[in-house]
Amino acid sequence: MSERLAVRKTYKLFIGGAFPRSESGRSYVVSSSKGEFLANASKASRKDAREAVAAARKAFPGWSAATAYNRGQILYRVAEMLEGRRSQFVAELVDADGVGVRKAGELVDAAVDRLVWYAGWSDKIGAIRGSANPVAGPYFNLSSTEPTGVVAVVAPEAGPLLGLVSVIAPVIVTGNTCVVVASERAPLPSITLAEVLATSDLPGGVVNILTGSAAEIAPWLAGHMDVNAIDLTGADGELAVTCEEAAAENLKRVLRPPAAKVDWLADPGTERMTAFLETKTVWHPIGT
Repeated sequence: MSERLAVRKTYKLFIGGAFPRSESGRSYVVSSSKGEFLANASKASRKDAREAVAAARKAFPGWSAATAYNRGQILYRVAEMLEGRRSQFVAELVDADGVGVRKAGELVDAAVDRLVWYAGWSDKIGAIRGSANPVAGPYFNLSSTEPTGVVAVVAPEAGPLLGLVSVIAPVIVTGNTCVVVASERAPLPSITLAEVLATSDLPGGVVNILTGSAAEIAPWLAGHMDVNAIDLTGADGELAVTCEEAAAENLKRVLRPPAAKVDWLADPGTERMTAFLETKTVWHPIGT
C-alpha cells in the first residue's frame, strides 16, 4: 500500500466570519523556530484591511447592544472550544516558539483561563467604572460605560496564542469589535483561533484577523477614519511612532506599546478593558 500524502492546510484571513484569501493573491512562507517550512499564510493587503474594518463596523451595533451577560457567555464558549482543540494549539506553539510540549500545554491552558477570566468580567466592569456622582443641585448624576467602537489591534510577536487572546478578549468583552493584525512570525495559532471563534456563537465581524506584514497594514488602520481606537502592543520603534501620528488625524484612542517586556502569564488587571471604554454621564432631575 502506498504511503498516504498529508492534506496541506491553507491558512486564510478571517473577515466577517468567513475565511477569504487575500484579494491580492499574495502569501508568505511560515517557518518553525528551527527554520523548517510549516505552511503558506495569506499576506493581507490594504484592501483586505478595508474589508475587515467594514465588517467590524457592520457588526458593532448588534454586538454593543448585546447584554453583558450574553457577551460573557460567548467568551466562555470560545474558551470551551479552544480547550477542545488543545492538542492542535500545543503542536502549533511547539513549532512556532520551539518550546517543549509541557510548556506549550501550560500556555494553551493559560489562554483558556484568560478567556474565562474576561468572560467573568463582562457584567462587572460597568459597575466598577460607572458611578453615581454627588452634585450641588436637585439632580441625579449617573455615569455609565459604553464601548468605543471599532478597535484595531497590533498583536504581539511574542505569545502568538496567549498574547493574542490577551489583547482580543478585553476589547470584545466590553462591546467593541476589532481588526487584528496577527503575529507575522507565528500566524498559525491566530488562524486556528479564528476557526474556534467561527464555531463559538461569536457573530461574524466582531473579530477579524489579518495575517501578513504589520508594517504594511498597521499604519493604514491607524489612519482609517472609521477606526475609533488602536492597540499598539505589538508595534515598536518606528512603526509605533508612525501609527501614533496617523491615529492623531481623527483623535483615535491609542494604547501605546508597553515600555517593558510583557509577562503574558501575569494577572492582566482591568486596564485593557477600560482603555477602550467611553464614559457617558446623564443628568436627571429629582422628582418631588
